[in-house]
Amino acid sequence: MDAPERESRERSEEPVNRLERRKMRTRAALIRAAQGFIARNRMDVPVLEITQAADVGMGSFYNHFGSKEELFEAAVTDALDRFGALLDGLTSSTTDPAEAFAARFRLSGRLFRHRPQEAALLLANGSSLILSERGLSPRAQRDITTAIEQGRFTIGDPELGLAVAGGALFGLGALLRDRPDRDVDATVDEMTEKVLRMFGMTPKQAQALCRKPLPDLSSLHESPVDWPTPRR
Repeated sequence: MDAPERESRERSEEPVNRLERRKMRTRAALIRAAQGFIARNRMDVPVLEITQAADVGMGSFYNHFGSKEELFEAAVTDALDRFGALLDGLTSSTTDPAEAFAARFRLSGRLFRHRPQEAALLLANGSSLILSERGLSPRAQRDITTAIEQGRFTIGDPELGLAVAGGALFGLGALLRDRPDRDVDATVDEMTEKVLRMFGMTPKQAQALCRKPLPDLSSLHESPVDWPTPRR
């Protein structure tokens, strides 16, 4: 391809690229706005109010989502994927599946204090997320399954283990939300020990895992979701 033809092609592609970037920004703004409403338990909010919070035109909404329910589902999935990726980064060097499960559970519990906006969003959808294919659940089930295969856990059903862990985590989140005076580290680690013992570990084994140092928690404070404040 000679230079004039190449330059002409590059020029013709630029508007498309700018358009795609603008579409991505609009979609992201709608998702952030929806996350804010979900976290505030305002699921009945009209589409117009969502677009106002996102600072986008009403018509832009239906360029990206067929319904408000579709947007809310995307908003929850986005939050799950972001937190799941954060956990992966913090625990990537852990090779023992039981230790990986314990570390992720302990970090997830601390989420409820360190990143309250995401925590509110997760708590608002707790029961529907326990068996989700996105975010925390598939990672937890993977660790539980591998720990069973390696003899670290004796619970026979990984899916039952996931249900136990999910129920414990969301119950823990509600406790920390409603009792802000509780010591988050002590409360989370005690709950983690209880879950590990339900999975078949001895008290000594469970305590040892919960006393291991966690990865640097500063990432839990970084880059909070900048959800716009809904207009009244």
